[in-house]
Amino acid sequence: MLHDLLAQYGPIIVFASVFASAVGLPVPALPTLVLVGAMSMMHPDTLAQQLLPTLALSICASLLGDTVWFLAGRLYGGKTLQTLCRVSLSRDTCVKKTERFFGRWGVRVLAVSKFIPGLSLVSIPLAGAMNVPLSQFLRYDAIGAALWASVGLLVGALFAPEIDMIFTAMGRLGKAAALVIGVLVVLYVAYRWWRRQALMKTLSDARISVEELYGLMTAEARPVVYDIRSREKRILDPYIIPGSLFADERMLDNIAATVDRDRKVVIYCSCPNEVSAAWMAKKLTELGFKDVVPLRGGLEAWRDAGWQLSPIVEEAANDAEIGIAAKAV
Repeated sequence: MLHDLLAQYGPIIVFASVFASAVGLPVPALPTLVLVGAMSMMHPDTLAQQLLPTLALSICASLLGDTVWFLAGRLYGGKTLQTLCRVSLSRDTCVKKTERFFGRWGVRVLAVSKFIPGLSLVSIPLAGAMNVPLSQFLRYDAIGAALWASVGLLVGALFAPEIDMIFTAMGRLGKAAALVIGVLVVLYVAYRWWRRQALMKTLSDARISVEELYGLMTAEARPVVYDIRSREKRILDPYIIPGSLFADERMLDNIAATVDRDRKVVIYCSCPNEVSAAWMAKKLTELGFKDVVPLRGGLEAWRDAGWQLSPIVEEAANDAEIGIAAKAV
């Protein structure tokens, strides 16, 4: 039955699954490619001739889906990345690492992004937001899509006997096998969501509102305010809360060496979940700082409140250096 289905609709199934996966739907596109590769080896007389059309359609589907996110990044800029950060089951620290990776290697990361979990999700809209030329994006994205699809088909072809054994066992179990797989997927997604919600609930009381921060900034004992957005985010949104210092949460020793540990420290980022800021606040507390809090809602909450922002006029030579990087207008 599976053989007949793939013989008749194999390339179409691959196109639909790859496109759905590229636009962000939880569809197992790579396993589908592996399955097609395995079936082509087990039934070379009927399915082998579909390999090249399947590969071509997979590349086209990937390019179409990725272009949707690329154009979203081009049209909406950093807001697209904020949306991804809000709905992602991964910590926003992972998103920041991807931004830094893209900042280091540029659009070339698209050639390998599909092999690294989370990298493709952020690097594609980031390429659009950073005004990468469409032709350059399509060139590197096509290379990445071709490599990714080829590896999927090749793995299926190489391990066809083992995959056949798995499907034979699943066939004996019948609908129970599909039910078990479905339940495992649902449990995994539910666990990731629960872990994120539990983390945010734990951190909810250890934050400061923008109203409180505004009041403190007009007082005599001003807090130290750190902007820990990635360089790429600062390029997309070149404004900060007045008086903020740029900081890299990977260089906590630099901060500990330059700031009085008795002063109040406020940390903000751009992701609506502000997990990066909360993580850094926790680490600084462990280093002996007595009053460190993340800003609830981050930079967007400050902007939404209608208070003054300062343009970025200069940056430290690298993210490890800390210094005042803006002036009020």
